Formats: sequence, structure tokens, C-alpha cells
Amino acid sequence: MTRKNEGTSTDIYTRITERIVADLERGVRPWMKPWSAKNLSGHVTRPRRFNGEPYSGMNVILLWSEAVARGFTSPTWMTFKQALELGAAVRKGETGTTVVFAGRFTKKEADGGGGETEREIPFLKAYSVFNCDQIEGLPEQFHRQPAVVTEPMERIEHADRFFANTRAVIRHGGDRAFYSPMTDHIQMPPFEAFRDAAAYVATLSHEATHWTAAPARVNRDLSRYAKDRSERAREELVAELGSCFLCADLGIVPELEPRSDHASYVGSWLKVLANDKRAIFAAAAHAQRAVTFLHGLQPTVSENREAA
Repeated sequence: MTRKNEGTSTDIYTRITERIVADLERGVRPWMKPWSAKNLSGHVTRPRRFNGEPYSGMNVILLWSEAVARGFTSPTWMTFKQALELGAAVRKGETGTTVVFAGRFTKKEADGGGGETEREIPFLKAYSVFNCDQIEGLPEQFHRQPAVVTEPMERIEHADRFFANTRAVIRHGGDRAFYSPMTDHIQMPPFEAFRDAAAYVATLSHEATHWTAAPARVNRDLSRYAKDRSERAREELVAELGSCFLCADLGIVPELEPRSDHASYVGSWLKVLANDKRAIFAAAAHAQRAVTFLHGLQPTVSENREAA
């Protein structure tokens, strides 16, 4: 990687981290979109590309944050060129939103013995996309409006099935939610103790993200969680993002207010982000890996048919 490319990547990390820090300082969690639970439950989604493919990791946070800041209601984003290819056009005066692409390239280097070795070098690129609300002339399918939900379900059955399929040990009782690495179980208050079913699922999603850290799963190191406040803050940020990602995948409104036992982490997150410009990128990547693992525990279509 050239020094120019290194400088560009560093600038991207810095700019995005500074924006997230500014949001947190204002009391806004930029990854938490203020959905209306009554009218959007079942229609919550991750931001999507023009072809319907969901964004992942850091880009989910960036696009949710921008949608909140600018009042966009569409979940779909596309480049200027993609809008043109669909016969549409970005409205004059509209500005794009930065998303990032992380990749690797192979570089050949002398090995000191007259031969060559190959080394993979990571890189980060930024480019701009536009929300469908900024574009005129798009086909009707890009302007879907959610139906109004008048009577929410008492339990969210597809979410219950999702967590049952993980085979995680989930115990109910007490007034705290947590994951215990020592016993490898998730502890949840009784379902009836939550405001509604969505709040229960959001909390369980958070603890399930912690659960994925075990060595036999994604092997995320929690050895210093109880001893190091910085490491605890990093892991709680991973779990918070994982909960948001998973709730979006399940079409469920996440907890809009931080849990009382988690509200204190905001200050710790600010400290971590101030000292490490890549921390939010790492947290998003870990959260994405955790959620992908949980999805991987779900039965395939063929397995569902056999069960039926």
C-alpha cells in the first residue's frame, strides 16, 4: 500500500469516528434509528443496496445515522450511476452519503533469498450513495410504504424460533439479563417483565451476541471483560451493534432507550473511540461476524421441508 493510500484510509477512519463521537456527545446513538414501534414493527430492515442486498457491518451504522439526521424514510441506497441505469436521476443539489469498502490486494516482495513472497495488504475505500428519497423517476418498487399495524402480536413467533434454533441455553428468572461465560448460558428476566415482545427480543439479541464469543463459536476474547473497563466497553459496543443488526434482520424494532445497566457505557465508548479511530470499525466487524454466525445456525430451506 502506498503512503497516499495509507493516508486516505486513515482519513476515512478519522472522519467517520469523529462523526460518531459527535453524535454520542449529543446523546444520540447513531446506530439506533428512532423507529415507530406501532407502525413499523415487521418492516424494520437493514439499509439495502439498489438490488435488495443488505449492507453489513460499518455501513449499516453509517446509513442508519444519515437516515436519522436527514429524515430519509426509504431503506434503499444507490450510487449516482445506478440511479441513471434505472432511468432515474438524483435531484439537483442533493449530496451523497459516504459508505466504505474494505478489501485486500496481493503484493509481491523480495524474500531476501533471491525469490519472491506474496503478502496480502488490507485497504479501505470510500464512495458515495444516495437514498431513494433523493432520487426522482425510480420504479414504484423503490417506494414501498409499510402497512399500519394495529394489534401487535403477544409473542414474536419467528424470533422465538430463531433463538431456539441456536441451541443456546436460555434461562429465565431474576431481574437481570446477562451472558455467563463460566456456565455458557444466557440469563433473561421473565418474558412478562418486558415492556413488550420487541423489547424482550432486543435484549435477548444483545445477550446472544455475547454468547457467540465462546471459543467454539466465533472465538471473541472475553478474558479481560471483568478486569478492564476499556475491554468491557468494546465488548458491550459489539453486543449493542449486534442487537441492532439482528433486530433489523428479524424485522423488529430494537430498544430505543439504553438499558439502565448499559447507559453508563456511553462515556466509556467515547473514551475508546477517542483513543482508537478504528475501534468502531472493529466493533461493527465483530458484530457482523456474530450475527452471521447466529444466522448460520438456522435450518436451511430443505431442512425445513423435511421437518414439515
